[in-house]
Amino acid sequence: MDFYPIRKIFRPAWFQGHGKTRNYFEGWYFKVVSADGRRAWAFIPGISYGRDGGHAFIQAIDGMTGHTWYFRYGSEDFAYSRREFQARVAENVFSDRGFRLDIRDESGTFEGELSFRNSVTYPVTPARPGIMGWYRYVPFMECYHGVVSLDHALEGTLRINGETADFTGGKGYIEKDWGSSMPRAWIWMQTNHFETEQTSFMLSIAHIPWLGSAFTGFLGFFLVEGRLYPFATYTRAKIGDLSVCGDKVAVRIQSRRFSISVEGKNTSRGALKAPVAGQMDRVIHECVDGELSVRMTDENNRTVFEGTGRHAGLELVGDMGLLMSG
Repeated sequence: MDFYPIRKIFRPAWFQGHGKTRNYFEGWYFKVVSADGRRAWAFIPGISYGRDGGHAFIQAIDGMTGHTWYFRYGSEDFAYSRREFQARVAENVFSDRGFRLDIRDESGTFEGELSFRNSVTYPVTPARPGIMGWYRYVPFMECYHGVVSLDHALEGTLRINGETADFTGGKGYIEKDWGSSMPRAWIWMQTNHFETEQTSFMLSIAHIPWLGSAFTGFLGFFLVEGRLYPFATYTRAKIGDLSVCGDKVAVRIQSRRFSISVEGKNTSRGALKAPVAGQMDRVIHECVDGELSVRMTDENNRTVFEGTGRHAGLELVGDMGLLMSG
């Protein structure tokens, strides 16, 4: 008997699209920042099955300049392991232990290998198989989300367009999305570059279709010096305040045990492709070098944490009114 379809539910990092050949996408997001903070990159390998058939891809974004690359491959160039998290696009290999790049064409060259150590993974239980909680079991969700590594150290170098970039001593982060389409509107923010070690924050707010209607849902976590605080719609946390003005966003998450206030701002932004019905033909913009100011208080209004995270990823996509009215 093939137990892979069941095992992958409790291993969100693994490839989830087993048997999918239409109206489907899956992609992993690897962010890497050098120790000196002078280089911040994101690499996004994935697979798309849309109206044009299927193709594999690797996207790259330079967080300092906002410049982006989209490398397209045949769907036959995509492969995955059924025993662990490992995805391959042609000669490029990605896993929770590191990745190897071997990309050469007229638009850019990316070569080298990075390894990860001291990874902090997101807990998985039958009640909450990953960051989506019980929503992971719902079979008709438009988009699913997974967090692979909240924080890890980097070792190795990459040669990017002829220039060697040393990432040893830097930090990385991994998450992923899969399904048929990204939401009509969403806010996403993430950073693990605070002054304190093992501190990482992520929040995603999205317009979610649901049984002929829709609602604004959210999920996220705050890892504070190694202690994890998850929060989401399914934990009965609430969005207390949400405002978006240009490239700035402010939000307050309120739960029974704590309150988190976040202010974020974009810097240089790069254009990326996102899926609609599996087709990678929607253009969105992402910042990889923004800032997030985060303050967390407990139920007695005592400050648990206050600080600013650098090299933040930030996306403000679609009609923000959908999120604020939902």
